[in-house]
Amino acid sequence: MLFPALVDVAVDNPDWQVFAICSGIVMFVGGMLFLTNRGEDKELSIQQAFILTVSTWVVIPVFGALPFVYSDLALSYTDAFFEAMSGLSTTGSTVITGLDGAPPGILLWRALLQWFGGVGIIIMAVIILPFLRVGGMQLFKIGAFDTAEKVLPRAAQLGVAISLLYVGLTIICAAALWMAGMTVFEAVCHAFTTIATGGYSTSDGSIGHFDSALIDYIIVLFMIIGSMPFILYLKMVQGHSFVLWRDSQVRWFLSLLVLLIAIMTLWRWSDSNQNMIEVLRYTVFNVVSILTGTGFATTDYTTWGSMAVVFFFFIMFIGGCAGSTSCGIKIFRFQVMVTMVVAHLRKILRPNGIFLPRYNDRPISTDVMGSVISYLFLFLVCFLILALGLSLTGLDFITAISGAGTAMANVGPALGPTIGPTGTFQTLPDTAKWFLTMGMLLGRLELFAVLILFSPQFWRA
Repeated sequence: MLFPALVDVAVDNPDWQVFAICSGIVMFVGGMLFLTNRGEDKELSIQQAFILTVSTWVVIPVFGALPFVYSDLALSYTDAFFEAMSGLSTTGSTVITGLDGAPPGILLWRALLQWFGGVGIIIMAVIILPFLRVGGMQLFKIGAFDTAEKVLPRAAQLGVAISLLYVGLTIICAAALWMAGMTVFEAVCHAFTTIATGGYSTSDGSIGHFDSALIDYIIVLFMIIGSMPFILYLKMVQGHSFVLWRDSQVRWFLSLLVLLIAIMTLWRWSDSNQNMIEVLRYTVFNVVSILTGTGFATTDYTTWGSMAVVFFFFIMFIGGCAGSTSCGIKIFRFQVMVTMVVAHLRKILRPNGIFLPRYNDRPISTDVMGSVISYLFLFLVCFLILALGLSLTGLDFITAISGAGTAMANVGPALGPTIGPTGTFQTLPDTAKWFLTMGMLLGRLELFAVLILFSPQFWRA
């Protein structure tokens, strides 16, 4: 909060006092927690790990919302908490209009929330979720984290390495955007939200405000970079040059991206009077933005026709790779499901054969398969319940179902004139905003990490 305070001081905006006071409050509360919990490290139990993970992602938005409430924006606490949760979860849905004239401190604060949320998601996906065996994430358990005693000290080392890499990629992205024509402030804010695949912009027009093909393609590149496993980037830095391409999840992700872009580009080109270069530019950007869950927009893709609306609705659920800043169901779960179906079909054709589903050339355990199937089923159930809850608040069918989808998949823009790529969530009822906030938390923490806290058996274990 001190960084936005300094930015507001530099432009003589009175909001610097809000950020300074809120910063003092947060430092006091954090300092008290630190002092009252000092002592030797103890083994982290499963219950403590779940509670720590969920409470962190609830408490930070509670305090992160304060600047939105007391700044010149004067948002209600419901709107402020929605904005903070959307930022930290890298969803990118917003209730704020008039961004072009908003104080720079607020714009930077929104970007910082997404940036910190992005690196938090990577560390959680690499360390916490495999340890908690959530939704098939045990596939990515690192050998050094086999026991709880090893998690904390090794996690600190890995967390520092990932954070340095994350900072380095952010600096490169900011420099590229600045050289492409953005101001330094715009470049920094958009670098924060691009590498985090978050989608907050400094303008109501999002990236379309700049109307630059070069900026579009730079952001596309870094959205893709943010959607691939950061642990593989670390291995590349250590000298394993081709480790990224050897990973089947990365190959599936890039192949799917090319396929989806080709389908939408050819459909639009055959159905419009635009030239191929222009069609490709807008299609590539918006397909990558929605598939990776970033949520930037350069145009209103809902005006491309009913086929495009259905297309974007379904790809928003896919997401990027596990261990990235991206969101959604994740590519590896689709891989596991496809390999399971293929193995089952081969078993039907050859009943005496032995066919094992494999991931990265290794057999997939029944534990992982069960976790993935459970996750997909629970995702569908939560999505339907959230859509029903939103419809009960008075929202129309398109707004309710796409709002539930964009919250659960942490994408940002939904469909329709209200919360589509050119709208905001400002006019929704407060009850709907709280439903959507819960959906963002569920989607970002892979469902099980949150829902297990409501199980009586969890507290008795």
